[in-house]
Amino acid sequence: MSNEVKTKEAVNMDPKYLMKLTLTLLITCVIVAGLLGLVNSVTEGPIADINKAATEKAMSAVVADPNSTFSDPLTITDAMTAAATQYSTTVDSVYEVDSNGSPAGYAIKMIASGSQGNIEMMVGVDTDGAVTGVSIVKNQETSGIGSKVMNNENGVLDQFVGMSHADGNVLVVGTNVDAITGATVSTRGVTSGVNGALAVAGAIG
Repeated sequence: MSNEVKTKEAVNMDPKYLMKLTLTLLITCVIVAGLLGLVNSVTEGPIADINKAATEKAMSAVVADPNSTFSDPLTITDAMTAAATQYSTTVDSVYEVDSNGSPAGYAIKMIASGSQGNIEMMVGVDTDGAVTGVSIVKNQETSGIGSKVMNNENGVLDQFVGMSHADGNVLVVGTNVDAITGATVSTRGVTSGVNGALAVAGAIG
């Protein structure tokens, strides 16, 4: 091995060189972390506003009175979670609905399984425990098939309005819920979400 190669190896392994390299990497990491934090602080507010507006739009679409007002999200209790789990769904958030100064029920955001992934939906439930509307917030259903359900073609979402769990009634595709041909799994997903929302409303009391 030549003296030149030996010299390079000695320099590369020099403690001062390693310390300088470590310090340089540390400073770079601090700068990058600071920039990411700055970007997050700038975008966090607008993103939160966009999400809030989307949520309020979905809530307004599922209540009987479009001029209703909504509370801040309620605390999700164990009873609510258990009620949703009965139908293999998840309760994401619950809002109290107020119409002309009087309680008008709840707007409940549910997550259910569709044919291609999760279906996020908002379900309105009045004080009598009946559905006032269903709005799809987010989904991954197949375009032209499951998307027909998500887009409420042929009023597939509208059919849930007025339905409830009265007298132990449960919503079942093919029994009291009609599916769009070729999109049965997507319809079942929405039906599960509605069943879950009705159960959550019942758990609130």
